Amino acid sequence: MNKIYALVIHRFEDIFHSYFSCEVIKGASLAASRLKADLLVHITERQTHKDWLTSSALNSKNIDGILFADINSDISTLKKVIAKKTPYIVMNNFFQEPINFVTIDNQRAAIEVVDYLINLGHTKIATIAGDLYTQAGKLRLEGYKEALSKKGIKIKEEYMTTGNFLRSSARQAAMKLLKLKDQPTAIFAASDIMALELIDVAKHYNLSVPKDLSVVGFDDNPISVYSPVSLTTVSQPLMEMGRIALEKLDQITSGKATQPLKILLGTKLIKRDSCEKLVR
Repeated sequence: MNKIYALVIHRFEDIFHSYFSCEVIKGASLAASRLKADLLVHITERQTHKDWLTSSALNSKNIDGILFADINSDISTLKKVIAKKTPYIVMNNFFQEPINFVTIDNQRAAIEVVDYLINLGHTKIATIAGDLYTQAGKLRLEGYKEALSKKGIKIKEEYMTTGNFLRSSARQAAMKLLKLKDQPTAIFAASDIMALELIDVAKHYNLSVPKDLSVVGFDDNPISVYSPVSLTTVSQPLMEMGRIALEKLDQITSGKATQPLKILLGTKLIKRDSCEKLVR
């Protein structure tokens, strides 16, 4: 009989058009196919996670293990799931505690982005942060602040906006930043989707990217091919994260993996045409 694994993904705007969700599902599906396992996708609410404990779909009698695409900072409910002895792995989160995870170093990736912009001569660097309910969103913002602090650049509250990894929120954040009297010369958007909205807003303000504004995204999302300027971004191995997570979960259920399992995947800054050296 095939093993059955559940992939838990939280519900959000455009979930079925989300690069993150699609890549994670694709990677987990590829691994499931190779392992001849069944994959059940369970969509949960963003902030209320009682169904992790009450849903029959996630009952250990019906499944062999759980993959969490994210936990939206709900470590207390996660620990209750762990206490039930159901095999599990959390993606997109790093833990110092003995918790199984597969993730990337979001904070280090954001530091690399801001260091790159500083090396181009920018000091007026703003950010459109992601969903701060997620650890990825928080750590990218922390990396932004850490990079500025280490170079002695003042962190301005008005330069820190939140786009929640969504188009509509990112557009509002971009408008707020580009209306500032002391306008930033560079902006780090914590996802490519938000970066594309920013570039479109900049166009409406008659600002040229990268001549008037340098922009960096995050994801290396194929949708950025539609950008009027090739987008500098961070490539993260989302499909690999989904694949590795399911393969390791299968090893845990087979008693072949030592726990806690902690895997940190690398990222790469992809330098394209949306950034330019600041001419003083």
